[in-house]
Amino acid sequence: MTTPASSGTKKRVFSGMQPSGEAHLGNYLGALRRWVQMQDDWDCVWCIVDEHAITAGGDPAELPGNVFDLAVSYLAVGLDPEKAIIFVQSDVPEHTELAWLFNAVTPVGDLERMTQFKDKAQRFESIPAGILNYPILQAADILLYKADAVPVGEDQKQHLELTRDIARKFNAAYGETFPETEPLIEEGVGRIMGLDGEAKMSKSLGNTVPVLAEPDEIWNRVRTAVTDPQRVRKSDPGRPDVCNVFTLHGFFSDVGTRADIDRRCRSAEIGCVDCKRILSDNIAAAFGPFRERAAEYHANPRLVREILDDGAERARAIAKQTMAEVRDRMGLDWRKATG
Repeated sequence: MTTPASSGTKKRVFSGMQPSGEAHLGNYLGALRRWVQMQDDWDCVWCIVDEHAITAGGDPAELPGNVFDLAVSYLAVGLDPEKAIIFVQSDVPEHTELAWLFNAVTPVGDLERMTQFKDKAQRFESIPAGILNYPILQAADILLYKADAVPVGEDQKQHLELTRDIARKFNAAYGETFPETEPLIEEGVGRIMGLDGEAKMSKSLGNTVPVLAEPDEIWNRVRTAVTDPQRVRKSDPGRPDVCNVFTLHGFFSDVGTRADIDRRCRSAEIGCVDCKRILSDNIAAAFGPFRERAAEYHANPRLVREILDDGAERARAIAKQTMAEVRDRMGLDWRKATG
């Protein structure tokens, strides 16, 4: 019995996002924008990874609302349940089952070498095992659906290489079962820096913009953005090539606008405040349709639940087939002994 790597003629792609509430600008630029673009050409599986979210603690009372808010963000930006499977990780228990079985082929040393483990471990006096095993669950998320590819940023390449290594080790030990999932890194798009110009965009750092923010809130966030550190006065010539605000214009302003800002910034004909205002207005315009769709989903939360329930049912159908094969290969079907 072999689970197909994808349905139909399309290759399968999997990705997920931790629920910390409404998605933000970094989520959109770094992932969601691309996911939407992939839906016509790939067999897409999009997950809300709530079981990853508990590895570092958090308030259980807030988690259900965070899942719902992220689901609304998914749908508002254009993830389409008619084109993709959209579901919540904990609704498919095979994720954690496969993660446990992958412990049989994953060396502890490989987990301890993960850069993110080293970074996160420093935040704890007593390190939760979930922080160490996080990439095993991530590998299970991907391989449960036998994904051909995963869209990743540079910060996730190491985890995906571990996923590929787990697939190789499992295949060597128990027979050819899983693909070696390929990374899909978007060319020309580097790390999306926060409005502070120093760290990756993060809701906890407050250096980003909520995807569903109203225009006034967008402006209040963008106006604080750090620009060229050497431009102290409006009369000082600017350097767009080192300005994070100008980098963001690349996503929201057309070619003509960017060229005009570039020229006027270098000649000190436009100040940073005016440059930020143009960016803020363009972000607000781009996100306008998202706000409208989100309002519809907030007014009809039952529809969101139905979409996630349907997605979980479709995901479980694939997951159960994969796990039947895995259990058989690992000798976990004791009924064989009874004939």
